[in-house]
Amino acid sequence: MLRRLLARVYWMFSRWTLKTQPPPTTPTVLVGAPHTSNWDFVLMLAIAWRLGVEVHWLGKASLFRGWRGAIMRALGGIPVDRDDPSRVVTEVVTRARSGEVFALVVTPDGTRKGHTHWKSGFYRIARETGMPVTLGYVDRTTMTTGLGPTIELTGDVAADMDSIRAFYADKAGLRPEHRVEPRLREERGSAG
Repeated sequence: MLRRLLARVYWMFSRWTLKTQPPPTTPTVLVGAPHTSNWDFVLMLAIAWRLGVEVHWLGKASLFRGWRGAIMRALGGIPVDRDDPSRVVTEVVTRARSGEVFALVVTPDGTRKGHTHWKSGFYRIARETGMPVTLGYVDRTTMTTGLGPTIELTGDVAADMDSIRAFYADKAGLRPEHRVEPRLREERGSAG
């Protein structure tokens, strides 16, 4: 209740426009892209809280140390131990099978700059859990943000990524100079 109220107030005064498709009604992997600024996190929470979507997101374990840990968990954070990343998939599968409806937010373009490819974790998690992928976006050129289509991955990485690239082709992110083209190293014929 409080979260929806805070989100309503945020959207009343924000210069951003929430332009979204209906939220998913089943567990989904929510791709947050282009991820070009730490402000994307605020927009993601505002979208989720306004739409009533329960979100969880992956963060490096160091974000959950000390006093920040309780806050990060309350905001839906799941710490990722880079020495045992498979634990995350197990936890997500358990939550999805329990009937919990949530969106697992993953920012595949990494740490906002310096990358040439997306990280494939979102793809692997979606395939291993059987969850669909919802495409979330931030576009500074139109000052819009929200949720795009929800798609089922086929396992044909190149074809799936062609669909994802088509959606993000005109989305610039908050800081367009940090945008990373939606491309996975696992795609056949990709450079690098």
